[in-house]
Amino acid sequence: METSKAISQPNIAEVQTDDSIRVKRRLSKLLLHVFIIAVGILMLYPLIWMVSASFKENTEIFQGSNFWPKKWLFDNYIQGWKGVSGVTFGKFFMNSFFIVIMAIIGNVISCSMAAYAFARLDFTFKKVFFAIMLVTLMLPFHVTVIPQYIMFNKLEWINTYLPLTVPKFLATDGFFVFLMVQFMRTIPKELEEAAEMDGCGPIKMYWYLIMPLSLPALITTMIFTFIWTWNDFFTQLLYLSDIQMQTVAVGLRMFVDAMGESSWGALFAMSTLSLIPLFAIFIFFQKYLIEGITAGGVKG
Repeated sequence: METSKAISQPNIAEVQTDDSIRVKRRLSKLLLHVFIIAVGILMLYPLIWMVSASFKENTEIFQGSNFWPKKWLFDNYIQGWKGVSGVTFGKFFMNSFFIVIMAIIGNVISCSMAAYAFARLDFTFKKVFFAIMLVTLMLPFHVTVIPQYIMFNKLEWINTYLPLTVPKFLATDGFFVFLMVQFMRTIPKELEEAAEMDGCGPIKMYWYLIMPLSLPALITTMIFTFIWTWNDFFTQLLYLSDIQMQTVAVGLRMFVDAMGESSWGALFAMSTLSLIPLFAIFIFFQKYLIEGITAGGVKG
């Protein structure tokens, strides 16, 4: 009997220890989730405030103490969509979509071709050119903006979409070239050797083998190009002066001093609409975005 009691007591102690460990783990996970939710709410607060302000009157936006509007108004969206100076905000959206689509097509084609050359082909001074490409990543934008403006001005491209679209077809975004190079280096060379035995040359190999296998990197390039081009304000303001050619980023700025007064309600309403394409792109393609970044960064 004494022996059985001696055996049972340690078992009970071990069970109590395991239960306490499980409770501590659950409590730590709960606290972690609460902390993450609190940080998420803190980060989303400005966005939620902007959406709420888009339904308020101008006097209530900054003077009212209520977070949510006392009376939900949709006039801000109607007035904002009418635009400024006779140009509707729909025109701004069309201009932005045109520039974004051209930038995506240019970056996907040119950057993938340059990356394929660096990753899979052998040519003279390959490492030198790749190093020069990496150096361009370190140059601040402000260093090149004045020479670029002078060059485009001499080409008579100012107040056209050419400065915003043509460079994209020349693989000027070194970040995307580097991203695709890292991803393409993870593709097994055996596939390339098998395709070469079947009679595929460099062009067919690039189009029918490398491009389909590099889909995550291509979609990552598309997403970043969309976000950066859609949110670009300075470059579009610099090269475009005709109001008929302005984009969403520049159009939002016009609400601040339109007709000598600030249309804050219309500004927040159109800002809310301008975020919808960004959220849609990220939600639908976030799987490929994560895969493209991790595959290109970890495996490379």
